Amino acid sequence: MHDNQYYTEEVHGHHHIHELGNFKLEMGETIPNCKLLYKTHGKLNEKKDNAILFPHMWSGTSKSMEIFIGKGRPLDPDKYFIILPGQFGNGLSSSPSNTATPHDRGAFPHVTIGDDVVAQYSLVYDHFGITKLEMVLGWSMGAQQTYEWAVRYPNMLKRAATFGGTAKVTSHNYLWVKSHEDALKSDPNFNNGFYNNSNDCHVGIRRHSQLWGVMGLCHAFYRENVWSSIGFNSVDDFQHGFWDNYFLPMDPNNLNCMSWKWRHGDVSRHTSGNLKEALERIKAITYVIAFSDDMLFPLEDCEYEQKMIPNSKLRVVNTLWAHFGMFCVTSNEKDQIDKIITDLLNESY
Repeated sequence: MHDNQYYTEEVHGHHHIHELGNFKLEMGETIPNCKLLYKTHGKLNEKKDNAILFPHMWSGTSKSMEIFIGKGRPLDPDKYFIILPGQFGNGLSSSPSNTATPHDRGAFPHVTIGDDVVAQYSLVYDHFGITKLEMVLGWSMGAQQTYEWAVRYPNMLKRAATFGGTAKVTSHNYLWVKSHEDALKSDPNFNNGFYNNSNDCHVGIRRHSQLWGVMGLCHAFYRENVWSSIGFNSVDDFQHGFWDNYFLPMDPNNLNCMSWKWRHGDVSRHTSGNLKEALERIKAITYVIAFSDDMLFPLEDCEYEQKMIPNSKLRVVNTLWAHFGMFCVTSNEKDQIDKIITDLLNESY
């Protein structure tokens, strides 16, 4: 283990700890003394029927999703008990950066989206005693987890909202994720993941960050100089001040742990590779939400899967922030997303 002050409660807020013991993984290994860290907002009612689960995206923590929670908002803590579960590799739950030898750093085992969801099920069902979730929703890797929930535990959720994500990673998406993993590994100090300080790998992190500057947004974002609307003076200024600033505090092993999960996300594992059969298992009222101009999870990829899901609707968030529309940099994205969540919660189950 090594110290990284980014992965602390001073930065990400107070978390509760769900102890999982020696947690067996889908790929065959075990994480000893495994921990799932999580947050909650609101209060679970006596019937335990007001719970919403909101897993977070790649590179994020539970704090990342708190911007959508608030009184008078669709995710209102006065009405709902909102659970924000971490995921393995996020630097707070069991991760390469905080796990003891011999499972530390570059030796941390491969974990899957399924492992995250099984751990979350333990939290929801075993710890809280919740048998039905009002909704599960998530963005990007949070969408992958939402799909996994809907297929693995179809009787557990009434509604599902998947923002900018797919149930099965596409070949294009797989190659993209592998590329930004390799950018981190290209740092001369990476040492197969056995560096002592993540800051020593800042060259790889900057290369990785630049790839996100390309694929995380879209052509029109740069053509129309949208970066200038939030105070940046040039593309280079935006790259350093926005993307590098976001990624440099993070740990490369943690990012790659989550990336491996991302590029192996596939609910059709439950149905011998038949994606249609897997998606037809979904019983939740489902909104599949695409971000316009998203180059990671394009509208057509989202729509392709949506057509296989019973009782589903396709919605689009229009934004030049593309995949990162969920950051809600402007009120335009926030208002559209709030409207979609409101509409889904108003759907009769």
